[in-house]
Amino acid sequence: MRLALYVTCLVDLMRPSIGFAALRLLEAAGCDVVVPAGQTCCGQPAWSAGNRKLAIELARQAIAELEGYDHVVIPSGSCADHLRNVYPRLLADDAAWAPRATALAGRTRELSRFLAEILPAPPAPAAFAGRVTYHDSCKGLRGLDIKRQPRHLLRAVPGLSLAEMADCEECCGFGGAFAVRFGELSTQIVDRKCEAIQATGADAVVGGDLGCLLNIEGRLRRRGDETTRVLHLAEVLAGGSEA
Repeated sequence: MRLALYVTCLVDLMRPSIGFAALRLLEAAGCDVVVPAGQTCCGQPAWSAGNRKLAIELARQAIAELEGYDHVVIPSGSCADHLRNVYPRLLADDAAWAPRATALAGRTRELSRFLAEILPAPPAPAAFAGRVTYHDSCKGLRGLDIKRQPRHLLRAVPGLSLAEMADCEECCGFGGAFAVRFGELSTQIVDRKCEAIQATGADAVVGGDLGCLLNIEGRLRRRGDETTRVLHLAEVLAGGSEA
C-alpha cells in the first residue's frame, strides 16, 4: 500500500513531531509512505477568507502533487475535510479538474479514520501512563464523522485511561481567522473548553487538529496551567510524546 502523507502547514511549521509520529505509525503498519516534496497549503485559509481564485490555484497544485497514490493520509480533520468535501465543489465546473478532485477526495483519509478503518490492523500503540481526555474538532466531527475512531485507538493504548470531558464536541474557539477577528468571543469559548478539560483531572488533552491544540494550549498556559499536556493523537499512539 503506497501512501502520500500530507503533513499540513501547521504541523510542518509549528510541531513537526506530529508528522514524524504519523510517519512512524504508518510505516509500522507496513505502508510504503511518501511525503511529497512539493506539497504546500491545501487552500483552506484562502477559501475561508473568500479568496476563491487562490483557493482554486492551491487545490489544483495539491491534486497534481497527490495523485498516483493508493491513499492520502492527513493528521488533520480540517485539512482532510477540505480535500474531501471542498475540492469537488470548488472545481465542479471545471471539466478537466472536477474528476481529478473527486478521485482524490475518495482516496483521502484523516489519520485516525485511516488507522481504525482502512488498515487491516492498526499498529500496536506505545504505552502511555496517565489519564487523557479527547477534544473533538469541529471539521473532523461534523465534516468527516470522526468520533469513535480516535477513542477506539486510545482505548488500546497500554496504561492510558480515557476520561470524557463535558461538552467534548463543543468548539474550542479557534476557527482559523475567527480567533483573530473575534478575539474576545474566541477567548470566552476556549475558556469553557479549558474548564471542561481541567474538571476531568486529565494529565493530557488529546486531539486530531493542531489548530485546536495550539489554541487550547495557549489558553491553558495563560490561565496558569503549566502541567496539563496538549498532544496530538499521533504523538500518543507512536510514543515520543515528550517532544
